[in-house]
Amino acid sequence: MLICIPDILNADQLSKLSAMMDKQAFIDGRETAGWAAANVKKNKQVANNSGDYDVLQSLVSEALAVNRYFAMASMPKVVRPILFSRYTSGMSYGPHVDNALMGEAPQTRIDLAFTLFLSDPESYEGGELEIDEPAGTRSFKLSAGAAVLYPANSLHQVTEVVSGRRDVAVGWIQSLVREGDKRRVLFELENLRATMFAETGKTPAFDTLTRNTSDLWRMWAEN
Repeated sequence: MLICIPDILNADQLSKLSAMMDKQAFIDGRETAGWAAANVKKNKQVANNSGDYDVLQSLVSEALAVNRYFAMASMPKVVRPILFSRYTSGMSYGPHVDNALMGEAPQTRIDLAFTLFLSDPESYEGGELEIDEPAGTRSFKLSAGAAVLYPANSLHQVTEVVSGRRDVAVGWIQSLVREGDKRRVLFELENLRATMFAETGKTPAFDTLTRNTSDLWRMWAEN
């Protein structure tokens, strides 16, 4: 399941992030890529020992945590440290698949990835995130503050930035529900519960739906 989520960050948060990123130390993005992906990765990333890295992490992590739509779609068990990437003219990230396992022992299984756009799409040319799906390749260049959440086993790439600057926050998630089809079922049921409650309140039908949704959570969630 691939989902676009708008307005994770507001204008004030985006302005604060942009100002802080401009003051950070950057490293070659290849330093955090796997041995194969490093051959096609051309970008810069905020160094994890840079002065405001923890503040940047907290700002984005807290915004994601309070976004109900993001939480329902990803069902996070573990969220890996977020990377802050910058692409300028001539930079790109060729076709690659994210690592299935990340971190030190015990490693974290990676089910989902997200790209949170930090730059106004009108401020740079190129730099589309392209994600392969069975029906074809989809291209994303979202508004600043919006994110795309997608399966981590997707083949994807960032096209070359022709001009301007593309800043993004990128992260990876181990979900409470391992299988994508089961996440989709729960996501749709939770949205249906919210809609039903808003329209008719707590009815017997709502209670039945809640009980069955809860039973699926008990069967499928890994804790």
